[in-house]
Amino acid sequence: MVRVKHEKPRGVLNVRSAALAHGLSRYAPSEALAPFVEHYWIVRWSLAEPRRAETLPHPSIHMVLEPARSEIVGVMRGKFSRMLEGEGRVIGTKFRPGAFRAFVDRPVSSFSDRRWPLAAVFGDRLNGFDARALAQPDDAGAVEEIEAFLQSLHPVASDAMVLAGRITGRIAAGREITRVEQLVEELGISLRQLQRLFREYVGVTPKWVIQRYRLIEAAERLASGPLPDLAGLAAELGYADQPHFIRDFKKIVGRAPAEYARQIE
Repeated sequence: MVRVKHEKPRGVLNVRSAALAHGLSRYAPSEALAPFVEHYWIVRWSLAEPRRAETLPHPSIHMVLEPARSEIVGVMRGKFSRMLEGEGRVIGTKFRPGAFRAFVDRPVSSFSDRRWPLAAVFGDRLNGFDARALAQPDDAGAVEEIEAFLQSLHPVASDAMVLAGRITGRIAAGREITRVEQLVEELGISLRQLQRLFREYVGVTPKWVIQRYRLIEAAERLASGPLPDLAGLAAELGYADQPHFIRDFKKIVGRAPAEYARQIE
């Protein structure tokens, strides 16, 4: 039985925090794959006019299935932006941070900011799985095909994989985590060990993960109601001053915080 995931997605840009992501459905993995998969996601659209979808990507690898362009998408440091037109469907798997390492024989950093055709990653093991999943007319059938494929790869959760995921989750949930040194002290490991763990299993640096989740937090705060005090928000997010916060936000989102808040639909 495929279970719907009801938690609101994070990182979706240009919509009010109370709004649901239009056309997005998400499903929880089976118990066997829960250590590796955060959720499956399916986006459908039928548009009279083109619409741009934008998100701030998380430190996760995705398997994205589409006709003629199924691929593995590494952790993307930039903003994701895609123009949706006409009708379409995309079927995705969001792996837990650190967990994709269980399916490949190389450091996850080799996938960062890159897109790989499925055949280049899985070779003969692919065995036409993507075509079978895309041929399913309903969400449940597509998810079942993905589950069967991933389980056929026999992933094993290592201690290091679990640790990488736990640390990333700590950053995501802990708004007070604004510096890598806090993690080093809390975990009792060296900075070099932490960086090596993230390079192998997450694909980006701990500093990048901290900044990304704090910017996602900022975007959510800006979308939640009246414009907050930006100096106070910058301080909460660990910035030395407001100008540094505005610079980083504008660099990734494309607009300064105040302008972004004014233009949200």
